[in-house]
Amino acid sequence: MKNEILRFTDVKLIYHTKHGETTAAENLAFSVHEGEFVAIIGPSGCGKTTLLSLAAGLLQPSEGVVESHGTFGYMLQKDELFPWRTVEKNIFLPLEVKKINTPENRERAIRLAEKYGLKDFLKSYPFQLSGGMRQRAALIRTLSSDPDILLLDEPFSALDYQTRLNVCEDVSSIIRSEGKTALLITHDISEAISLADRILVLSKRPARVAYTHELDFGDIKNPLKRREMSEFSEWFEILWRELNG
Repeated sequence: MKNEILRFTDVKLIYHTKHGETTAAENLAFSVHEGEFVAIIGPSGCGKTTLLSLAAGLLQPSEGVVESHGTFGYMLQKDELFPWRTVEKNIFLPLEVKKINTPENRERAIRLAEKYGLKDFLKSYPFQLSGGMRQRAALIRTLSSDPDILLLDEPFSALDYQTRLNVCEDVSSIIRSEGKTALLITHDISEAISLADRILVLSKRPARVAYTHELDFGDIKNPLKRREMSEFSEWFEILWRELNG
């Protein structure tokens, strides 16, 4: 087993509002290891996105500890590319924000873009790209600062079904080729099974890890090929029961 890169230990999160307190998470405990692709699913409103905010340090737990050993890149539900910037300039944005906009880092970002099919679109603007290409550009932008952990907040949810399947395959291939660690939040059971090495199932609020599953598809990492395997439907039934039980 590779080194831990992220750990939640007995995390509790309480939101305070003028109407009182809401406990969003309690006894939340899990870890993620280097190079692992972990998917998190759970009932609607259980606080899946809150978990990513805790992981990234955007929220501090009310109790417990969140430990990370690396830098984060965040990929949102929508691509959020700036329409007035070219694809190239959008990809450079994290370098500017983190003040690491060096020639070497720009060259690395361009190499990533060219490696993963954006060579002919670097001078294009987002409106000139398809939805799938925009999401690919958003992922390359996330990778441009060379983060250790990718936090993926339902990054395919705004796409139509066919595009979603294709982009899902793209993102999986890129993340695994680059050897990155990924933590995916999704409401789509099929998506989680097709992408992840391990799936965590959250309980209703207050969120805790109710079930943990190691997925064994042998050497098959390709999302579309996984969907064709008999194990896929078996995992779907298990996870469906756990979410709706």
